[in-house]
Amino acid sequence: MCRFCPATVAGAGDFGERILHGVHRFTPETDRLARAVVEYALQRVRMDPPPLDGPASPAELEARVGQTITPEGIGGLEALRVFADELAPATISVDHPRYLSFIPAAPNEAAVLFDLVVGASSVYGGSWLEGAGAVYAENQALAWLTRLVGFPLTAGGTFVQGGTAGNLSALVAARDEALRRRGGHHPRRWVVATSEEAHSSIGAAAKVMDVDVLGVGTDAAHRLTGPSLSAAVETLHADDAVFAVAATAGTTNIGVVDDLDSIAAVCEERGWWMHVDGAYGLAALTVDAYRPLFRGVERADSFIVDPHKWLFAPFDSCALVYRDPAVAKAAHAQHAAYLEPIHATGEWNPSDYAVHLTRRARGLPLWFALATYGTDAFAAAIGHALDVSRQAADEIRARSDLELLLDPVLSIVLFRRHGWVGDDYAAWMQHLLEAQIAFVVPTAFQGEIVGRMAFVNPQTTIEDVRLVLDTMR
Repeated sequence: MCRFCPATVAGAGDFGERILHGVHRFTPETDRLARAVVEYALQRVRMDPPPLDGPASPAELEARVGQTITPEGIGGLEALRVFADELAPATISVDHPRYLSFIPAAPNEAAVLFDLVVGASSVYGGSWLEGAGAVYAENQALAWLTRLVGFPLTAGGTFVQGGTAGNLSALVAARDEALRRRGGHHPRRWVVATSEEAHSSIGAAAKVMDVDVLGVGTDAAHRLTGPSLSAAVETLHADDAVFAVAATAGTTNIGVVDDLDSIAAVCEERGWWMHVDGAYGLAALTVDAYRPLFRGVERADSFIVDPHKWLFAPFDSCALVYRDPAVAKAAHAQHAAYLEPIHATGEWNPSDYAVHLTRRARGLPLWFALATYGTDAFAAAIGHALDVSRQAADEIRARSDLELLLDPVLSIVLFRRHGWVGDDYAAWMQHLLEAQIAFVVPTAFQGEIVGRMAFVNPQTTIEDVRLVLDTMR
């Protein structure tokens, strides 16, 4: 008799039968649910454009949805209905072509559909022993990024949840390597140097690590540079305390790329680890005309880029790559009696290269999309967003009531509406969302609240931009 059959569950009774048949068995009800879920996913992927939607208050959701977790369960079809009719409309669709806030996302159809496959396949992506096929495919995607950046072919890394986890993991490896180079000696306080325009995750990582952050002023183009870095460190006599420099390839607020080449020269001279946060901007390396912006990234010790931003993968995915993966493995690999089998053969274990152990094979949707469409299609899609950002800048210049604040370096456009203050921008944002026109969140720039649009979605057009700007009259 099959050892997994319900009859062999001694003493389980009705409860055991219910669990085996109702939760972990593919029943006719499960089949109906599966078809409904797949049909919902297909309808969502087909939507062009998707609904913008918007948030609801806790009280509104309580009134509409009520309690869904009960001892008896409400059934899969009813739970799906609640999500489709009540919960999904209470979320903003980040893939809407007029979602122009923060750094948007625009996962392509192949990546979204394959995300369903990843979930259905129950793949553990932490070790080669358990997920060899998945890890092999993920490593091909990482190798493409490695070549794009100009790292040696021996470089490697892993996919983590997002930029915060990627930056934290890289800085942990950097500190571990600094400690090794100094023979175990460390200063009273470690310091990571970064730009004042750096992403908030650098500060968050420093807090977790209990290290200090040296915020370095930027030049007239809002970039961190090698000379400003050297001057700031020397002023504070912090040379011995610095273990890493976190440069940015595409700042979140204004889309600026630091002077990576001059930063690399300083790091090489002083023996500091150079990490490049390219979570948003490094994807622009796919467009030949923009590659000079990133000169020097090939000299870094590590970098990140988020496929769920400008490489059209679903949440959540950050590629973290090290020039010398052995350094990262020394810092991150976990060891225990029950883990030794995964280390026995010396194969590539993604869990060894970041602050994680259990991990979803979150790089597979990117791999599948790259394999499906080819890398040229990605370059064309990214190039479109860059083109639209320049068209948007020209449109703003042509309107007398608006003022362009910066020529866009990548695909973020900052502008001022003459005569407006902070409350005006907030009211404008709310109107756009309530009217289901767009989602455009203002930002602060040089002490002033201003308008901001970020372009990554290849479905966004200059007509979308004009529609948004017309509402400011």
